[in-house]
This record gives sequence, structure tokens and C-alpha cells, in this order.
Amino acid sequence: MRWIKVTAFFLILFLISLPVCGGAQENQKEGQPVYDVVTIQAPITPPIARYITKSIEQAAQDKAQGLIVLLDTPGGLDPAMRDIIRAMLNSPMPVIVYVSPSGARAASAGAIIAVAAHVAAMSPGTNIGAAHPVAVGGKMDETMAKKAENDMVAYARSIALKRGHNPEWIEKAVRESSSLTAEEALNQKVIDYLVPNIEQLLEQMDGKKVAVNEGEIAIRAKGAKLNYKEMSLRQKILISISDPNIAYLLLLLGLAGLYFEFSTPGAVIPGIVGGIALILSFFALQTLPVNFAGVLLILFAVILFIAEIKVISHGLLTIGGVISLVLGSLLLFESPDPALRVSLQVMIPAVIIVSLFFVAVIYLAARAQLRKPRTGAQGMIGMKGYAVTDIDQSGKVFVNGEYWNATSKLHIQKGSKITVLKVSGLVIEVEEDKTRLEG
Repeated sequence: MRWIKVTAFFLILFLISLPVCGGAQENQKEGQPVYDVVTIQAPITPPIARYITKSIEQAAQDKAQGLIVLLDTPGGLDPAMRDIIRAMLNSPMPVIVYVSPSGARAASAGAIIAVAAHVAAMSPGTNIGAAHPVAVGGKMDETMAKKAENDMVAYARSIALKRGHNPEWIEKAVRESSSLTAEEALNQKVIDYLVPNIEQLLEQMDGKKVAVNEGEIAIRAKGAKLNYKEMSLRQKILISISDPNIAYLLLLLGLAGLYFEFSTPGAVIPGIVGGIALILSFFALQTLPVNFAGVLLILFAVILFIAEIKVISHGLLTIGGVISLVLGSLLLFESPDPALRVSLQVMIPAVIIVSLFFVAVIYLAARAQLRKPRTGAQGMIGMKGYAVTDIDQSGKVFVNGEYWNATSKLHIQKGSKITVLKVSGLVIEVEEDKTRLEG
């Protein structure tokens, strides 16, 4: 029966795919060009680089005429940028970068990616530039900063010359963090087209000759079909958790979950959630410019919170933990690029909430340690009962649903209310409960 189900499953998939295959063949018969379209609205990080690289490979496999990248980025990491540009330079088909919609930008690494495209275009109301290299994870000395700047200038100029874009301006963007509006970028030949929408872009670039990996070709774009590609769920998750704010929150959630699990064994769910969050945060941290001093300060804060339960410090360890948590959060992502740092709007509430969480757990743990025992011999001290017999140094009482042999230093009449003072084996010491008698 199982092989019948498997056969039926693949048959259904085949039937579903028939209309799609037929449509593709029909487009090929009609000679209609097809362009894949992807949207990038995020910092340039390794997951973004992998997504664009895979999109170029997929477009080539699908025999598309080219790939259009709708770009809106504040910048990003140099290695990720170079991976994207390497894939573009070796693409067998044109890669078009269109800074869109209005209000978008191609800043920092995004500016060099736009210049490296076979066709660079912008929407009105967009901007490009500010590509000066910055140190990641610390400050560079003057010599190293100059080397990094010269390396980036040579890299950007060579790409601009290859694509026929203005090499003088891209050098200025790197050395002086120069930025241009879309209109200025067109006038200075930094981009090829200034168009309000993708349809007009297709019309204007039709017939333009570009050099691809296999030689020079003329772009066929007029009346092209646009095949908008959506990120897979896996890609969306990887890109989302690579956001510094998400990575930071995952790190705090993971540490809080594990702390709660260790301080309250058997809760299970906090441990599972904390472990998953911590693993995801480790993935994100390897894709971002992490200052490990920040990570160590956050871990040290958790250690201080744990120590507060074990050591009587009258709150000093908790205060130290909060200070360490704040400093670690500020140092976690040390980058001049705002897109690669934790936003204060995220950091401040997160630090307050996490600090209150740890303080609350510490308070509950300390309260539990100081609470009077409710079971065993210690738990019986202070319990109320009554005398079953007269007690002249010894007698019987009824306490907590049980009959006990009891002793008392003073005479207690039968039926009187009593309070347990001490438990010695199977004999308890009691006294008359005068408060009850007065009430």
C-alpha cells in the first residue's frame, strides 16, 4: 500500500507541474524574454549574499534573460559585498540592480554593488553613496585605515571601469563618503537609468549591450515577463535572525531560559526555548561584526545574577550584573554602521525587562530559601492543636490530624488549645495557646 501512495503522490506533482511547464514552453515559442526579480531590503550580510548568489545561479538554470535586484540597503559587511559582486561579475547573464522604491537607498556596500551591476538604475527620491570602509570589531590605526581605504578604492574603481560607470565618483564615495541623489547619479554617469518603475526600466534598457561572462550581448527586455521570486521560509529565517536586534534578543532569551531551567530544574519548556534561542543567536553572531568583550560581559552578568542567590551581598551582585549587562549590550556589535548595531529602542527595553526577570527570579529563590518549612519535624513547629488529656509534664495532644505524645513545662488542662514548640523524635513539646483562649 505504501508504494501506491508514493506513486500517487508523484503523479499528482507531475500533473500539477504540467501547466507550468507548458507556460514556459509557450513563452519560449513566442520568444518572450523572462527576468527573475528578487527584493533586498536588509543590510548586506552573509545570508543576503548567499540568497543573491543562489538567485543568480537559479536564473541561469531557468534560462532567464537576466536577474533584476530591487535594492534598498543601508550597507553591510565587506566580505558579503565581495561575494555578491564576484557572483555578478561571473554571471552568464545580465544582473540589473534597481534602487527602488522611492525613499530607498544604496548606501555603503550597496553603492558598490549597484556600480558593479551590468545595468544600474534608480527610482526618483532614492540616493546612493557613503562607501567609506569602516573597522569591524575595533578601531584601526592610521596605517591600517589607509591600507583598507586604498584597497577599497582600487577595488571599486576597477569595477566601475569594467561596467562603464564613473570611477572618479566611486573613489570619492569611498574616500570622502560622498552621496548622490538619483538625478545627480544619472548626471554623473554613476547609474545608467532613472526610471519611476520597473516596466520603464525594461523598455529603456532594451537593446543595451553589456559584457557578461561569456562575452558581449544585447539585452532583450521589451515586453519581458517578470518572474518575482519569494524567499523560502529557511532563507527568511536565516536573514531575519542575522539582524543585530534579533540576534541580541535571541541571545538574551537563550541565557534567560537556561538560567530559569537551571534555577528551577524540571520546568523543561524554558530550557528548550532557551537552548533553541541560544543556538540561533550563535548562528547570527557568526554573520555579524561581534565584539566578544560584549558577549563575555553579558555572560558575566548572568554569573553575577546566579551568585546573588548563593551569596548574601545585599543586592551588590545584582547591581553589578545589571551594569555588566548594560555594558555588554552596548559593546556587543561594535560598528560605526547603524545597520550593524543594536538599536537603542530595542536595547533599553530589553535590558530593563531582562534585569527585572533576573531580579524577580532571585527574589523568589531567596524567598523560598527563607520560607518556613511546611513538612517534616521543622514544618510542625508553630502548628495548633488541642490537649486530648491533662498534661502534667506529659500527656497526649491532637495536632495536624494525628495523636502525639507531648510534654509541657506548665500544666495544661484537657481540651485546651496548644501550640507546638519543638519536635524530638515521636514526642513534641507544647505550650498552652493563650491567644486562642483570650479570643
